[in-house]
Amino acid sequence: MPVRASKKAEPRARRMSAGTRRSDRLRAATAASKIYSDLRSELVSLQRRPGEAIAEAQIALSYGVSRTPVREAILKLSDEGLLEIYPQSGIFVARIPVAALPEAIIIRKALEETTARLAAERATSSQILSLHSILERQREANAAGDSEAFHQADEMFHAMVADVAGYPGIWKYIQQVKVHVDRYRRLTLPQRGRIAKVIVEHEAVLTAIEAHDAKRARRAMEVHLENLLENISATQHINPEYFDQRD
Repeated sequence: MPVRASKKAEPRARRMSAGTRRSDRLRAATAASKIYSDLRSELVSLQRRPGEAIAEAQIALSYGVSRTPVREAILKLSDEGLLEIYPQSGIFVARIPVAALPEAIIIRKALEETTARLAAERATSSQILSLHSILERQREANAAGDSEAFHQADEMFHAMVADVAGYPGIWKYIQQVKVHVDRYRRLTLPQRGRIAKVIVEHEAVLTAIEAHDAKRARRAMEVHLENLLENISATQHINPEYFDQRD
């Protein structure tokens, strides 16, 4: 009798074991996704500075996980060019590749000139009010000296323009292209008068959209993003240690 009971229990034990393994894999995948998201945000916002060492064990400890999900997140960020892995030396925050910036900015500029033009053609009254609200957030962030809040509102403004244009997916694509541009832009915000200048440029874009002047909206966005290209050299000289100068 005990033998028969044991045989009946075997399939249940196997199912429980398989279920535990699936649960463990799911927790690891969830942890890796969370670590990736948090670490990516820290890298793009320059909370972790270019050239800074990354301690895999310390990250694992802070999240209460093994090194496996941390390693998965690090490999993904390395594929995006945000981390550099040196087997004999360690893991480091990648420096901003100067050579890649102009191309990324040009791609972004071409796409956003289109979304600005289409937004001017299609904007509704409520959408224009939403853009005004976002712009007011930027003014408030500037007055409070909160560059992080300003950056978040800046992202919202550009995403909203794409949404008004009827192509929100364009902004999602731009976000993939502009990862290093975002890091570079974070260095431009502390420059004297830079945030106020961005607000003025956004006001020009919004004024044209509100007037349903597609040509002027496209041109205003072009001017706004053109400044990113013009500021590369100056920003590079202010923070040379953050940039990879290789061609």
